[in-house]
Amino acid sequence: MIKERYMLARHQIAAAILDANGNVHVGLHLDAMVGRAAVCAEASALSVARLATDAELVAVAAVRYPKPTELPVARVVPPCGLCRELLCDHAPQLEAAVARDGGVELIAMPLLLPDKYVGTKWTVPVLPDDEVTTRSLMRGECRG
Repeated sequence: MIKERYMLARHQIAAAILDANGNVHVGLHLDAMVGRAAVCAEASALSVARLATDAELVAVAAVRYPKPTELPVARVVPPCGLCRELLCDHAPQLEAAVARDGGVELIAMPLLLPDKYVGTKWTVPVLPDDEVTTRSLMRGECRG
């Protein structure tokens, strides 16, 4: 998808989220003149997924298309920090595709975001700081 939609300084990353029913929901990075107004591909895909289904979201992958001055190879990129927070808020069990050792590995979001911010907008379970927390993190549950 990103190869067809790539536009320098506008759309450089596309993301896909897989839900538990096997459906794939895609999103496109939308850059903006005012950087804060930009929308990441993962956030776009999350919105598309939530419009389409209440099913559990299982995995997310993002691909960055190269600029004309770079080698012509698209590559898997991990979610940025903001997207890690957003994805953990809305799909705490999600795994993210991360490039490792020449391949791609699925990593539990809490391992990418070990000290998640917890605000006051909604109730978030607080896990005890003991072995249960460690086991929960290894299973991929975001802590709050």
